[in-house]
Amino acid sequence: MANAPLQAVIFDWGGTLTPWHTVDLPQQWRVFAREVHGLPVEDPAMPVEDLAEADSLALRIHQAEEKAWSRGRQTHESASIEAILAEAGVDAEHDRHHLALAAYRRFWEPHTHTDPQVRPLWEGLHDRGLKVGVLSNTIWTRAYHREVFQRDGVLDLLDGDVYSSEIHVVKPHPEAFLAACAAVGVEPASAAYVGDRMFEDVHGPQQVGMRAIWVPHSDIPTSQQVAVDVTPDAVAHELLDILDVVDGWLGR
Repeated sequence: MANAPLQAVIFDWGGTLTPWHTVDLPQQWRVFAREVHGLPVEDPAMPVEDLAEADSLALRIHQAEEKAWSRGRQTHESASIEAILAEAGVDAEHDRHHLALAAYRRFWEPHTHTDPQVRPLWEGLHDRGLKVGVLSNTIWTRAYHREVFQRDGVLDLLDGDVYSSEIHVVKPHPEAFLAACAAVGVEPASAAYVGDRMFEDVHGPQQVGMRAIWVPHSDIPTSQQVAVDVTPDAVAHELLDILDVVDGWLGR
């Protein structure tokens, strides 16, 4: 499929629009589970039995999430935080459920901040007449992601966004990229995708005729990598480098 004139650039979220952070993934669910049980996370005086019960719940949730992400890599089936919690036996009607979700979000808050280069990059793309989109593999809701973009002052520059939690597949499934192109109103041959993972973010968009820009600045765990023999159409070591890539494609 030949590339048409570029009309849109669509972005991965975690590790691309947000700088990569190494996160203690089991800890996110210990924070959640201990809040469910009403236990201060770091209080050494907590009864051993209560802590053990909370940490058992945290382990079940972590295992359910790991299984969901593994399923995504193998069969490209998506998941949501609600489905993961339900699989782990979490009672969504529990009177502390919302407090636990709030504690979980507080845990993630330092790891969700938008790269300061995003706003000038997106403004530059708009100045070139291009649309800006987001396609993210995520268990979180659209509302949550949009709150992050609003908090960081870039939501107004977003022309369309798709989150795997609200569709039935994850990247690199072709349908995810087709949905993202539809969200910004362009054909795949007129769009480029930007991401930090070769399997999901280079192989995936190239399957449907999109161009792929790789940003190789994430320390992705080996367990999350899928070997694939692909070559990105361009490499951007910083997000603002994308403007130079785009200018080349636009003949500027």
